[in-house]
Amino acid sequence: MGAILEAMIVEPFPQWLRPPPGGFVAEDLDRLPDLPPHTELIDGSLVFVSPQAKFHMLVITLLDSALRHLAPAHVRVRREMTVTLGRDQRPEPGIVVVRADRDGGHELTSYQADDVVLAVEVVSVESRTRDRERKPQLYAQAGITHFWRIENVDGRPVVYGYELDPATKAYALTGIHHERLKLSVPFDIDIDLTDIDRL
Repeated sequence: MGAILEAMIVEPFPQWLRPPPGGFVAEDLDRLPDLPPHTELIDGSLVFVSPQAKFHMLVITLLDSALRHLAPAHVRVRREMTVTLGRDQRPEPGIVVVRADRDGGHELTSYQADDVVLAVEVVSVESRTRDRERKPQLYAQAGITHFWRIENVDGRPVVYGYELDPATKAYALTGIHHERLKLSVPFDIDIDLTDIDRL
C-alpha cells in the first residue's frame, strides 16, 4: 500500500522551469539550478537534450581529435560548449572552432558569435528540425562564417559543408562529403570519415 501511495505522489513542477515574462535569456543557463547537462536556449525556450546516441559520440570524438591535430595556432577546437548568439539564443554545437585570442579563461561557460569560426551540428533523431533548420539560421544571422551539418547515413558520417554569403546573411552549400572531408577553409582539413569504424 505504501509503495502505491508513493508512486501516486507527483513531484511538484520546479518553479524555475516556468519561463519569466519575455522568456528565458542567455545568462539564465548559468543561473538556473539543476539544469540537465547540455541544456540549450533556443528562441527564449529551454531545450533539454535526449541521451546521446553512440553515433553522435563517435562523430564528435573523431572530429575533435582530427581537428585539434590539424588546427593552426590561431584557432582552438572545443566540444559541446554553448555559443551566445543573442539575448534569447544560446545553442550548444557539438564542436566549435574559435579564435585562440578569444578562448577566455577556464571559468568560461559560453562563447560569443564573434569568437566562432566554425560551428558543427551532428543531427539527432529528436533534434532534426533544430539541427537542420533553426540552428543554421541562427548561426548565419549571427555571422558565423562556416557551418557543418553531419548526418548518419548507414552508420557513417556525411558532412554537409556551408559557408556564409555576407550579402544575404544565409549559408550556401559548399560540398557534401561522404568518405573524406578535404577542405581549404577555415583551414587545411583532411579527415578520413571512415575512421569512425575504428573508434
